[in-house]
Amino acid sequence: FWAIRGGGGNFGVVTSFKFRLHPLDMIVAGPMLWELEDTQAVMKFFEKFITKAREELNGFFAFLTVPPAPIFPENLHMKKMCGVVWAFTGSQEEADKALEPFRKFKAPALDMVGSMPHPALQSMFDALYPPGLQWYWRADFVNHLSDAAIAIHKKYAEQMPTMLSGMHLYPISGAVHQIYKNSTAFNFRTANYAQVMVGVDPDPANNNAITNWTKNYWNALHPFSAGGAYVNFMMDEGQERVQATYGDNYDRLMQIKKKYDPHNLFRVNQNIKPD
Repeated sequence: FWAIRGGGGNFGVVTSFKFRLHPLDMIVAGPMLWELEDTQAVMKFFEKFITKAREELNGFFAFLTVPPAPIFPENLHMKKMCGVVWAFTGSQEEADKALEPFRKFKAPALDMVGSMPHPALQSMFDALYPPGLQWYWRADFVNHLSDAAIAIHKKYAEQMPTMLSGMHLYPISGAVHQIYKNSTAFNFRTANYAQVMVGVDPDPANNNAITNWTKNYWNALHPFSAGGAYVNFMMDEGQERVQATYGDNYDRLMQIKKKYDPHNLFRVNQNIKPD
């Protein structure tokens, strides 16, 4: 039971879940965008802000290209920008108060944060990413956003190869840090971010462009990482990366694998080998 919660499909197939639900109707959510030249200032303020934010508020930092869609101003269409996608589980008044320091720090070029049903946020970007696209991912856990790392981020944001490519930096502080890392199979409970860069395009002819950009971006930033990565963001990166991701928990996971799946039936995953 310890291993299956975070073991990435290595120990069996879950056939049912029982959830304890929390009432949640309307939330206050959406993106704020800034010019790419503001990257350093926004990322530094984001780190200072999000690591101390109340638990009702979360937001992930992103590099993106603004789609040529009617909901966005025409002057921003196809423009590379940086931004934060926010979500606040409280009233509009509380959300405005919580986000006031960020809006005062630097007025965004686009502010689409507003009240919406929770599923509206979950499906906000679905139309941009239909099934069948070409994807290439790379990821790391990150403790801190140094000036040197931010400069590398900006460099590769300027080089995003396609409209759908980008980078997301997901905060994993807050409640995640309240559980000891050996209490579950998830090891990186002291990290502050799960970082992922991804090349995406509908045309297979662009595979080299999206793959090379993602690999080069990751290679340049990896020395600044905490090691390991969120397993859902990993591809064919080898056994060493799997071990780095589970860290101190890997040996225990390997022993459990050896006991319950000695022939490695459950291997179509980021594999924990039985020996």
